[in-house]
Parts: sequence; C-alpha cells; structure tokens
Amino acid sequence: MSRRRAQVKRQVVADPIYGTKIITKFINSLMIDGKKTVAERIVYKTFESIKEKTKQDPLEVFNEAIKNVRPNLEVKSRRVGGATYQVPVEVRLERGQALAIRWLIEASKKRGDKTMQERLTKEFLDASTNKGNAIKKREDTHKMAESNKAFAHFRW
Repeated sequence: MSRRRAQVKRQVVADPIYGTKIITKFINSLMIDGKKTVAERIVYKTFESIKEKTKQDPLEVFNEAIKNVRPNLEVKSRRVGGATYQVPVEVRLERGQALAIRWLIEASKKRGDKTMQERLTKEFLDASTNKGNAIKKREDTHKMAESNKAFAHFRW
C-alpha cells in the first residue's frame, strides 16, 4: 500500500453476454498468459452445461456459489511487542468476492475431471449446495478466525 496517495481502483467492463461485472472478474482470474478468449469460452461452456444439468439459470447458480464461498472473517498477522498474533478481522465485500473467485478456481483446478469446463461445472454446483473444496476452505478460514478470537482486541 502506497503512503503517498490512494490507490486508483480500475473498473472492469461488464460481461457481454450476462451483463455482470463479477463474471468479467471471474474470467480475468481464470485467464492464463493473457488468453482471454480461451477463458471466456471455458466459462460460457460451463454455464451452458450448468443449464443443461440443472435446468436453472446458470447466473443464479454462479451467484449462489460465490455467496456461499465468500468468507465473513479471516485472520491477519499483527506484530505486538515482539510476538506475532493472528488477529481475526471482518472481510470487506470486494476482498471476500476476490477470495471466493480465487478459491473456486483453485478448487476446480485440483479436481480430477478431464476438462476445466467439467471441473468448474462440478465445483459451481457443489459450492451452490454448500459442498466442495472451496466451501471447505471457507470453513477452515472461519475456524481459524474463531480459534483466535482471544486476540480480537489487537485489532486496530
């Protein structure tokens, strides 16, 4: 974080098909080596397969998955008098969203399915029903914050 001036927040353009910024953020996070069209193709095919499998709006499933994975609390290291404490802090909305996107992509990459589209589809469906590795990651983060609640007075 710069000490000179406030950081300028870059705005992302809304996604052309669904018209939401969160899908654009997800595509940008999924993108490797600047190949945006490949990432877009993967995400849109994932949405098509979600629509085929569940007969629901894929945008609702996606938003539900993001909402379920987004953490409320996390721990941050604070150094007080030579000792480092894990202090639980509340997560801002933007950071929670970014963490949820990152955890969903990470969990789907670790799955054993053949294509990334299949992995993302299954991870979205699991996360929307409160299952899967991304949900486990959120639960672990909450457990860590809960167990370090004694150090909450170091928050400033």
